[in-house]
Amino acid sequence: MFKLISIEGKIEIPPFLFHQDKTTSARIILSEDYEGVITREYGFIIAVVDVISVSSGQIIPGNANTFHEVKFTILTFKPTVSEIVEGNVVEIVDFGAFIRLGPLDGLVHVSQICDDYISYEQVGNRFIGKETGKILEVNDTIRAKVIAVSLGGGRSGKLGLSMRSPFLGKEEWISEDIEDFYEEKKTKGAKKDIAEEKSS
Repeated sequence: MFKLISIEGKIEIPPFLFHQDKTTSARIILSEDYEGVITREYGFIIAVVDVISVSSGQIIPGNANTFHEVKFTILTFKPTVSEIVEGNVVEIVDFGAFIRLGPLDGLVHVSQICDDYISYEQVGNRFIGKETGKILEVNDTIRAKVIAVSLGGGRSGKLGLSMRSPFLGKEEWISEDIEDFYEEKKTKGAKKDIAEEKSS
């Protein structure tokens, strides 16, 4: 999800930055060009972490800028399908919940909140499960699975999330799933012991 990636590229340094060290000038230009941008290759670029090298500048007649080859490191956030993520519910609307996952928000559609019939309660601005009584509200911390990633160019991207599978959702939902898992395992073990006793 979060990665450090080294990139090589070219930049132009304008005259108003000539008074600074070229590494500092390069960092200013790279930050403006890369930070906050979403690409298919790298995902969401959070920050330019380090400028590794800046070549000597080339001057082109008729252009006041100097041209440099640079090598630098970026910190990116690129979610992948089936990845498990954790975040906080930042907004609830009638069709789903928006989850803050670091620099991007993902949407858990109402059909993907849990394996139950879910109703939206406008007064309390929350979702409630009809059979399970599970409640999802703003500020809840959740665990979800990424089911769709659409990272276009520019500064927008979409993430689809699901909490329907066991061991996903709010912490108390996960605890219940763990208890159910061990209870089922115990029951299966007891049934196996009885079957072995009968056969012997």
